[in-house]
Formats: sequence, C-alpha cells, structure tokens
Amino acid sequence: MARTTLALLVTLKLLIIFICAGWVTLWFLKPTQVWTKKWKHAEQSASNTVFGYYGLNFTVYTFPIIAIAIIGLLFLDLKAGYQRSRGARRSSIVFSNPLVVNSLLGILSSVEILVAFFFVLFLAWTYYSRISSDFKKLKPDKSLNLNIWQLMYLRVATRFGLLSEACLALLLLPILRGLALFRILGIQLEASIRYHTWVGTAMILFATIHGASTLFIWGVSNHIQHEILKWQKTGRIYLAGEIALVIGLVIWVTSLPQIRRRKFEIFYYTHHLYAVFLVFFLFHAGDKHFYTVFPGIFLFSLDKLLRIIQSHPKTCMVSARIFPCKAVELILPKDPRLKYNPTSVMFLKIATISHLQWHSFSIISSSKADDHTMSVIIKCQGSWTNTLYDLIQAELNKGADKRKGIPVAIEGPYGPASFDYLKYDSLLLVAGGSGITPFLSILAEVDSAASRNRFPLRIQLVYVIKKAQDFSLLHSISHMLLKESTENFHLNLKLFVTQETQEGMGIRELFHELFKVRTLELNSFCSSYAAHGPESPAWMAAIAGFCSITFLIFLIMFNHIIIPSEKPSKLSKVKTASWVVDLVLIAAFVLALACSTLVAVILRCRRLKKGIQPISQKEIEPLHRSAETSNALEEHEVHFGKRPDFKDICSKFRRETSGSNIGVLVCGPETMKESVASACQQKSQCFKLCVKTTEPSFTFHSLNFTL
Repeated sequence: MARTTLALLVTLKLLIIFICAGWVTLWFLKPTQVWTKKWKHAEQSASNTVFGYYGLNFTVYTFPIIAIAIIGLLFLDLKAGYQRSRGARRSSIVFSNPLVVNSLLGILSSVEILVAFFFVLFLAWTYYSRISSDFKKLKPDKSLNLNIWQLMYLRVATRFGLLSEACLALLLLPILRGLALFRILGIQLEASIRYHTWVGTAMILFATIHGASTLFIWGVSNHIQHEILKWQKTGRIYLAGEIALVIGLVIWVTSLPQIRRRKFEIFYYTHHLYAVFLVFFLFHAGDKHFYTVFPGIFLFSLDKLLRIIQSHPKTCMVSARIFPCKAVELILPKDPRLKYNPTSVMFLKIATISHLQWHSFSIISSSKADDHTMSVIIKCQGSWTNTLYDLIQAELNKGADKRKGIPVAIEGPYGPASFDYLKYDSLLLVAGGSGITPFLSILAEVDSAASRNRFPLRIQLVYVIKKAQDFSLLHSISHMLLKESTENFHLNLKLFVTQETQEGMGIRELFHELFKVRTLELNSFCSSYAAHGPESPAWMAAIAGFCSITFLIFLIMFNHIIIPSEKPSKLSKVKTASWVVDLVLIAAFVLALACSTLVAVILRCRRLKKGIQPISQKEIEPLHRSAETSNALEEHEVHFGKRPDFKDICSKFRRETSGSNIGVLVCGPETMKESVASACQQKSQCFKLCVKTTEPSFTFHSLNFTL
C-alpha cells in the first residue's frame, strides 16, 4: 500500500511539473510571430465548433493553473496521509537558506533569486519581442495624426500594458488560502504575501507608465479631451482602463507600510476595491486578454466563497486570559477531528467589534495535545485589538452569573501541509516580542505524546522582549521550562530584556509574572458549534473541477444564445460590442460560482449535521510557587539591558549540540531576521552541498506571525 501511494505521489508531482513547464513555455512563446500565426489559425478552427474560440482560450490559457491547483490538492492530501503513516526523518530542504541578506531587499534564498531572475528575463523577452515587431510594422496613425516619434512612443507605452497584464496573471496566486498553490512548494500563506506585494508593485509601475505615457501622447497631439472619455464599441475601452488605473493606484498607496500599520482600516477597506478593478480591466483589455489573467481570479473567487461558507456559523470563546503586558489569549472550541500542523494561522472576526474585519493570528496550541480547543495570543496594539482587550476586561469585571459568551467567526486554520521542523536533530528558535506565538505551537507539539518518537533532542529558545512583563507570554510552556533536562530532551531559554535594567531579578523572579495572568471563564453555551476547519483537499479539488466545467458550459451556452449567430471569428471584432462579450463572461462566471457555492454548502451542512456537545470550561492548572525551586530554572539565562549576539549564540549552540542537522527558525522584526540570517549564512548547508562533513550545519527558516 505504501509503495502504491508513493508511486501515485511521484506521478502527481511529475504531472504538476509537466503542466507547469507547458504553461511557462506558453508565456515565452506567446510574443513570437510563430505563435501568433498558429494561434489565429487555431482560433478560426475552434470558432466553427461548439467549443468556440472562448473555449479554446479558456482551455489553453486558464485551465492549466486550475489543473495544477486540483492536482496539487490531491497531492497534498495523499502526502499528508503518507507522512502520517511513516515517521522516518527526511533530509532537510536546504534551498531556504539565505543567499542574500540586505536591509532593502530583505532575506532572499537561492530559489527566490533564481525565480525572480527568470521572471525579469521573461518580462524583458516579452517586451523586446513585442516592441521589435511593432516597429517593423509601424504605420502612420490617421485618426490621431501622430508623427513618427509620437507613434513609436505610443507603441512603447502600449507594450508596458502587456507587462502589467503578465504581473496581474500572478498577482492573486500567492494569497490563496484553501486552494493555495504555494503549499505544494512548502511555502506558507504568511510567507507568500511578500510575493503578492512584489508583483503588485511591479504591476502598478508598468500600468502607470502605460497610462501616463498614453495620456502624454494624447496631450501633445491635442486629442486628450476626445480620447480620455472614449468608450468604444470594439477594441480597447480607454475610459475603463483609466478607471482601473486610478483604482489600482488607490489600492497600492493605501497598502504602503506607513498606512497599513497606522491606519489598518483604510488599507483593509480600500483593498476590497479589487473587484471593481478587475471588472474595468476586463472592459479595457477584452475577453481574449482576460483569459491569461483569469486563472488567479477564478481560484481566488472560489477560494473566497469557500472561506465565507467555512466561517459560518459563529461559535463562542471557551475562555480567555489577560496578560500583564496587555495581551489576551483566546481559547476557542474545535471539532476533535480537526487536525493542524504547528505554525498554522487562523482568521477571526468578532462581530461585536466589526462585522467586516478579519484578522489573522498564529495558533499557539497543538491539535495533538488538545482535541477540543485551540488558542491564539493577541498583542493589543491597534484599534481592533485594543477594543477586544477592553471587551474581555469588561467581562472579567462582571460577576460570573452576568457574563455572556462572545461570538467569534473562525476561518482556517491554514498551515503547512507537512511539518518537518521537528525532524531536525536540534532546533534554535529565535523570537522577538509577539513573534513567540508560532514557536509556542512548535513547543506544544514537542510536548505532546504523539511526537515523542521524532522531535529534536535539543531546543534552544532565544526570546527578545522589551519589558519584563512580556515574559508572561510564555505562560503556556511554563511547565516545560520547569522540567529537568533528560537524555532524550533538553529545552534551554535565553531571555533578553532590552529596555529594562533590573538588578537582582532572575528567572525565578520573572516567573512571578505568570501569576499575574487572569483567566476569564465565559458562557460557552451560546453555540453548540465548534470550528471544523476547511474542507479536505480532495473535496476542494472536486469543487474546483466542478466550477471550471460549469463555467465552460455556461460560457458556451451564453455565447450561442445571446451573441448573434454570425461567424464567431468576426463576432467580437465587428458585429458585437466587446463589452457585451465581457458581460457574457462575467455572467457565466457568476453562475458557475453560484452552482459551486451550492455544492460547498451541501458538503458543509453534512459535516455540521452531527452537532457536538457544548465545550465545558477547560481546567486551568495553577502554577505552584514550590515549582520555582526546580533545578531546571538554573539552566535558563536572563539578560537585562542588552541585545543578543546571534553570531556568538550560533557558535555556542553549534559546539553544544551533537547533531549534524540544526534547524534555525526566526520570527520577529525584519532587522532581527537579517541578523540571524547573517549569523547562519556562513555555516549554511547550501554552500556545502558537495562537501561531506560531520560538523553541525544550520538550515535557516523565517516565519511571520502576522500577514
């Protein structure tokens, strides 16, 4: 059985590689004259069939990415089951090691640099092929009466629009959650967000050059008043393009870190203008160009609907904790069958605070250690989190008989399909402030009995905080810090308090902060619903396949019923307005999504049909002061008024560990990540691929605790 599963996994992986290679090759061939001639002939041939040119465009340009998503989901489902049945250690992936550490570019691995190089090469090739062909066929423009340099510059501006289109084709793929393509590569959602940011910035840059240059040519030729408000029957609709550009600029400006961090609500609400942007882009570019960017739109829309269905109905908090550092821990009910890997994230919406805002948080608990609940820690720094803190504080001040349950909508959890961090011989965890949250889930997994046969023998936790009271965030792993080291497991804490210098305070005194944590018991009987998580990857693959087939059927039907029955090759060019054809595409897509939503709702209702008993209050075991006399406390270090020297820490840990495979995980501010990456860079295994050595080597991983 294991051999059959392994053979199937290899087959699916090869199929993904084959389809991906074909799709990439298609993009490289698209600008060539050979492809253009062959494609026009193929469209003419398809137009004489029921399939139509629209069916051909969908199958060639759109469906390959959908197929990769479907096959990838099946691959991840099989892989998870296969790895659960085999607990053997695997060799580490070394391509995550930092190759470039720069304050401007951040931390880049060799794979990221290679992919970025090929993407830039593709953009350069596309632009060169298009512009050289345009210059060879340059003809005077009678309508605008442009001279030769104006005409050449207009073609230059037009081709920048194609570069923007190429970026838009990739823009939405990194932010998929349930249908995430990047999980196939082992990249988590919060890590792939930066790819979305990079591609979005490039898209806006090219679109701005495209739009501004076109307006400039209209201005110097005295046609701007006539052209700027033009809504043509066929071809490029100029007004639609201008509206799309303005909306895109608004979205990009409000997503800048200066606005996103200080005015999150502005960023959040303006980002939802993406739907309007995509509609006007369709009107501007036309349906044939739209099929090239449609895969991301298709998967993102379906992913969004599945997430909306998954987050209903609401549940209630089981309990909550308030930490002295103005942070809260929420304990939420979950179905016992819901399993997730450490470092997973989930999205929460509390209607009492906002009916629209969703916020992501790292889960600090382990599904192997607790079947009925899962927890998140939220540092209260913004308006939404401060309101949550005040809400829980108000409930805590009430009498137990007057407390009410706090309704919460849960989406997720989303996490890695497989978790390999625990398969290292040793782990070096570096956290800063709220960056401790992903590591709490890792340590909870280590503490669970189910992982005893494969967790690291040595774990060193380097925790950097501003104030001593932030130590209370380690409440959930305090029992691990109090345990004596054994031959099978050793946990060591190095704590750095950077903004306080308190003489005479050590680890024993810091443990008093844990007794200041207050627990709020809530009425959990307001709902018998617990979080069930997303649908299984196999079911999501089936829904995606059903949606794509349904869309194609509706598209063929509408094009034969609504569009006049003339030769399809002339349909969109002469007789029928291009925006009518665009509306047909939108209508087919909306109906396909509606049918897929119905299927998803039926599946969700079947999962929720068997209700669960209301979650009882989780017993909280208090820390006993006598535990402070444990000799285990002597193994931990506390440093006040100084920052860690990561080079020294890495060198010492390398000497202390007896393993040959050290995983280095860092989560915190970017400057901290860069410092740790620089310390590990010289010892990184990726520089020693061809060298056999028994010395310990570092494998670097960067984690994010917020999106």
